[in-house]
Amino acid sequence: MLERLEMKNVGPAPEMVLELAPRMNLITGDNGLGKSFLLDGAWWALTRKWPRELNPRLTSGYAARPTDMTKPAKLRFTVKTTNGHSESYESEYSASDQGWPGRPGRPGNPGLVIHAHADGGFSVWDPARNYWKKKGDMDIQDRLPGYAFSFDEVWTGLVCEVQGKSTRVCKGLLDDWSSWIRERGENAERMAKVLGTLTNAERPLEVGPILRLSVDDTQDIPSLRTDYSDAVPIVHASSAIRRIAGLAYMLVWSWGEHLRAAEQLQVARARQIVLLFDEIDAHLHPRWQRSVVPAILEVMDSLTDDGPDVQLVATTHSPLVLASVEPHFESARDRLFHLDMSDGRVRLDEEPWAIQGDALNWLVSDVFGLRQGRSVEAERAIEAAEAFMRGDGNLLTDGPNERDELHRELERVLAGHDPFWPRWVVWAEREDRGR
Repeated sequence: MLERLEMKNVGPAPEMVLELAPRMNLITGDNGLGKSFLLDGAWWALTRKWPRELNPRLTSGYAARPTDMTKPAKLRFTVKTTNGHSESYESEYSASDQGWPGRPGRPGNPGLVIHAHADGGFSVWDPARNYWKKKGDMDIQDRLPGYAFSFDEVWTGLVCEVQGKSTRVCKGLLDDWSSWIRERGENAERMAKVLGTLTNAERPLEVGPILRLSVDDTQDIPSLRTDYSDAVPIVHASSAIRRIAGLAYMLVWSWGEHLRAAEQLQVARARQIVLLFDEIDAHLHPRWQRSVVPAILEVMDSLTDDGPDVQLVATTHSPLVLASVEPHFESARDRLFHLDMSDGRVRLDEEPWAIQGDALNWLVSDVFGLRQGRSVEAERAIEAAEAFMRGDGNLLTDGPNERDELHRELERVLAGHDPFWPRWVVWAEREDRGR
């Protein structure tokens, strides 16, 4: 588990400190303020590798660099290891090495780490398959330092160099899922259950038959049963469904392969799982945004039978996601963070948890900072109308018929049932009676 992450002279802010809760951590903020960067830093702290160091084909996960190359840049972090101890470490950027030096010897074991990238790729660090091996008094790393998948590689498989040979270390969703369906084993049941839980409690997706797209293509393709078809090839599904299917596959594959490796190596299975999830609401319909975070927590409880501790660190732009976790949020185990601009500087603050009641109230809360949950044009028209009612003049028009012109603009941009209308109508009637 990651307990603390501190960045100095790295990223968009001069300094950022993230004190994480043991279960659920949600990070909000405008685009470009460093949410994805925080997750990449968290991945590095847990695994000592940047995602793109593991796979140069990735379009994200680049190694961090100092914001100001003339000043020291530092990454500090505290990890709670699987033996219950907290280990702290500081790395200062080395200009001569163009990188972040690690501490000699094996790092603390944080458990299984799964990083879902915003573009549909994933990175996985497995304490059984990617861990340092001990020979006498020496710690050496003769296994892969981790797995990093581009979006395509999640589906078609991952090839890495192992002991000088190109090795297919993961078959990919299409081959693995097809094999699981044919074998009707544990992984097929896990995949179906995880996929159903992650999609929607009202209409969970069900697994359909294995298909082929043409007589010339021998690739087996899993399918899904939907409201309009009994067999939609997964490659023809929407972006949201394919992203959810990729997440379901990576969770099932990562945990299944970890169990298999732990058994073969005669080591204990992971007692901790860290999920780093960038833009958890990406591509999702509001119905799915409303259930995705509780569903992920439920999936991890059901997937891991003996209940390892699960820590989720996720970024989101969705007020509906925050509204959805209100019944589940526990101040002792969960935290909400917000990235914002203040006096020309990026700040990362923990937000006091306060139930807002619905997505609209979250939208106009300090977390998202909108004045209204309307269009920009409607917001301007209402502000102009309010100023006009106060006697401050018309901010939109000028002339003898300014009230009529303002009324026409309100009619153009507001719905007939908008709650502003009663105020405007009552004010207009009072004005007419006073003439």
